[in-house]
Amino acid sequence: MGGREDDLRNGSEFHVRMTTIDLVKLRDVPRALGLGSAPREYAYDVAIFTLPIDGEVRFAQWQHPSETLKVISQDEVTALREFLRPGDVAIDIGAHTGDSTLPIALALGATGTVFALEPNPYVFKVLAANAGLNRSKTHIVPLMFAAMPEDGDFTFLYSDDGYCNGGFHNSVSRWVHGHFVSLKVAGRNLLRYLREQAPDALGRLRYVKIDTEGFDRAVAHSLRELLRDARPYVKSEIYRHMPDEERAAYYDDLRGLRYRIFKCDEHVARGRELARGDMGLWRHFDILAVPEELA
Repeated sequence: MGGREDDLRNGSEFHVRMTTIDLVKLRDVPRALGLGSAPREYAYDVAIFTLPIDGEVRFAQWQHPSETLKVISQDEVTALREFLRPGDVAIDIGAHTGDSTLPIALALGATGTVFALEPNPYVFKVLAANAGLNRSKTHIVPLMFAAMPEDGDFTFLYSDDGYCNGGFHNSVSRWVHGHFVSLKVAGRNLLRYLREQAPDALGRLRYVKIDTEGFDRAVAHSLRELLRDARPYVKSEIYRHMPDEERAAYYDDLRGLRYRIFKCDEHVARGRELARGDMGLWRHFDILAVPEELA
């Protein structure tokens, strides 16, 4: 679950169309028919990165064959420090193995806190390992549940029997997103959880990252009181299969909370400011929502 942006076709902009169903790969047909194999678990290796400013950091690289090699870069940490300070609090929703979590945690330092959510137990063990690898420099709190409007158990759909990539695809046909392997996970109302378990952290919240394979709008809506009161920066994924009307509605939600919406360039750099009609110009991209008073 990363914020990767597809290349524009022929270098030009295009609008998302949901009228044509993407063809599933032949290898996915047995899974679609419920004929998948038993779950597969994969270990991790620990990579060491030496950053020019932050020094040596360790990262647990998941060995799932579909997992891309992750690189922890000084550039990303430095970009986050444009608006994050030591001691701040951040939330990483859809943390996966922690490749987005670790740069945030380095920017916040050991006096800050990142609450990192990942409901998938197969990948959570890697996130938990990453939470403990750099404790002199970071403070990561891994949480094995999904951010949902209400507490409960939910069925997430994944791309393979090793549960590498997936999410709560309640509004997109599985024949469109191509994920057929189901996994029951726990979901909780995150705002309620934080009020009960970490109330002192709410006043220091500075950043929320949401990457949930198309469920970002519902997650942001469940946190609307927090966005209204704490005024964090919000980075969010605009999923490749999110319909145009859902994109526009998400834009309206954030504008209603007095945020200005920017397209993310590399890392979290603020790119062009977006109008409502711009939300369909790219198939898959990230946005940075900045409180009006800070824009």
